[in-house]
Amino acid sequence: MKQTRKQQIRRRHQRLRRKVRGTGDRPRLAVFRSNQHIYAQIIDDTAHHTLVAASTLEPELKSKISSGANCAASAVVGKLVAERSLAQGIAQVVFDRGGNLYHGRVKALAEAARAAGLYF
Repeated sequence: MKQTRKQQIRRRHQRLRRKVRGTGDRPRLAVFRSNQHIYAQIIDDTAHHTLVAASTLEPELKSKISSGANCAASAVVGKLVAERSLAQGIAQVVFDRGGNLYHGRVKALAEAARAAGLYF
């Protein structure tokens, strides 16, 4: 029986999370992509604590973007999460694409975060 798209993403994410762990020195940059928005969190898996978060739902970003479901919005979120993490002294992260393929909005977020100063 063929799996649904959501089941495929969940299966890829579980496989990826076996290898990717965020520590205090190098936390995990987790990306969640829905149909209408994109979310990014920097997570310390050892302490089970979210250190930094950004999404297209934030009021300060809603005025800058026309839609939360395009590459331009993802780039703005990537830049914002990188700026917030650098302000807290986090420069190195492990990238967790959340089971999504590395292209489109996920790639735009990652490249914007790298350009803003995050290393991964």
